[in-house]
Amino acid sequence: MDLQYPLELVGTLVFAISGALAVRDKEHDLFGAGFTGFITAIGGGTLRDVLLGSYPLVWIGDVNFLYAILLGVLAAFVFPRFLLKLRKTFFLFDTLGIGFFTVLGVEKALSLGVRPEIAAIMGMFTAVMGGVIRDTLVNQIPVLFSKEIYASACLTGAILYLLLDYLGLERDYNMLVSISVIISIRLVAVKYKLSLPRLD
Repeated sequence: MDLQYPLELVGTLVFAISGALAVRDKEHDLFGAGFTGFITAIGGGTLRDVLLGSYPLVWIGDVNFLYAILLGVLAAFVFPRFLLKLRKTFFLFDTLGIGFFTVLGVEKALSLGVRPEIAAIMGMFTAVMGGVIRDTLVNQIPVLFSKEIYASACLTGAILYLLLDYLGLERDYNMLVSISVIISIRLVAVKYKLSLPRLD
């Protein structure tokens, strides 16, 4: 897809902003906000590439990702009140981001020759692990471990992508369908407060 690369950069930018804003109540300086934003933006993709042995890492091989992170951190530092007013907007961007990066992670894993089961897990890791690291750094329970439907939406979309790919659906349509399913699951789950059964 022609939009794949710019969407990767936009997703990186948005996740950097979310990471920087996560420390707003922790009395961190620009460096602390920048570090958290950086980890949030590149954490999932880096973990995926390290586990798969894919080098150089995406953000090392393409400096534009570092520029996107820097821009996101500066935006969060200069316009924090304005950005915090857009929480619902950034929830939507985060949801779009996990949808896109799930499929991107699956594709990256498949291109390296791993089995489909592993590719699905790598897609989920790509989407959610940056946020897990961010929440851990700011001493919050990661969304992954809450009752919200988050990682399970990504895993469902990853499996759907693999299934449709097996059935021969054209790549671009497959991406759109799978991303849309992830986004829809996440939005519906939050709107209606749906969750998976708890382990009591």
